[in-house]
Amino acid sequence: MFLKKISLFNYKNFSEVSYDFDAKINCFVGKNGIGKTNVLDAIYHLAYGKSYFNPIAAQNIKHGEDFFVVDGEFEKAKRSEQIVSSFKKGQKKILKRNGKQYEKFSDHVGLIPLVIISPSDADLIIEGSETRRRFIDSVISQLDSTYLQQLIQYQKIISQRNALLKYFALNHVFENDTLSIYNEQLNQLGQSIFEKRKHFLNDFIPIFNKHHQAITGSVETVQLVYESHLFENDTLTLLEQNLAKDRALQYTSVGVHKDDLSFQIENYPIKKFGSQGQQKSFLIALKFAQFEFVKKQSGENPILLFDDIFDKLDETRVGKIVEMVNQDEFGQLFISDTHSERTEAIVKSTHQSYKLFNL
Repeated sequence: MFLKKISLFNYKNFSEVSYDFDAKINCFVGKNGIGKTNVLDAIYHLAYGKSYFNPIAAQNIKHGEDFFVVDGEFEKAKRSEQIVSSFKKGQKKILKRNGKQYEKFSDHVGLIPLVIISPSDADLIIEGSETRRRFIDSVISQLDSTYLQQLIQYQKIISQRNALLKYFALNHVFENDTLSIYNEQLNQLGQSIFEKRKHFLNDFIPIFNKHHQAITGSVETVQLVYESHLFENDTLTLLEQNLAKDRALQYTSVGVHKDDLSFQIENYPIKKFGSQGQQKSFLIALKFAQFEFVKKQSGENPILLFDDIFDKLDETRVGKIVEMVNQDEFGQLFISDTHSERTEAIVKSTHQSYKLFNL
């Protein structure tokens, strides 16, 4: 599978532009702020129905305009797939496949497997648990539509339960029967989500460890540790045990929506004890593991986006990436970089076909 062509209209800093792509490697080079990352984000947009960097649709419209359109033509299993994402201020975003509008964006997730590696991935280490949960959920959801629907339903019920807790506090009332209905639903959905996350990480962690060793060539020990309340008890019991706390806080304090993925080096948090180089290696290994996992499960090479990563890596790590590309482990690759000479030297060393776009 690969992206043959993309057209952007009023998307971020672009008024109107189109690009025809090589089936292997495509490089966008130019100064910072010129729009290289925006092209990669538009490709991500076609796969997920939203921006990787700014999910607020209105903020992806070019200044002074009132709509945007991202139009892409893919080749998948020797068939053409046209995906169009559009948004007009004051209206709902529209996502179409071959001219037919999706009723639910979630039905599109997984059609175009894609992995992005970006400097903003540092948020996975720096930010709170929600960012890391989102990473887990995005990988599983690309391969399991039932899981995605369960997540959506779970979040909906959490919102309803939280609204009920606020109502109780505001009106000085309490209705255990109504709350019990939500608790039962959360218990069923939460257990299924927990089991799928646990199963995913059992398969994912060995792949991550393999890539980390390949990238670093070091004897450092790194860990991904799944943290969940459900290792202690089932959701129903947890909700009953924390009822007084939830009523005081006016929100649901326990459940899979509080899960986390601990990033560790030598059994210590990498956020506090890992150097910048160690953190970069950790994140790249994480994303390469995502790539391999999705590839194995889906049976096709995901599109891979490298956003400005060569500027952040030493020659050894770049060499490891080039080696992987040469082994045909990747399908279509998109690269953004500020140095055209460096980028061209890197892609030439892969002996793969490529296109270079100077912005």
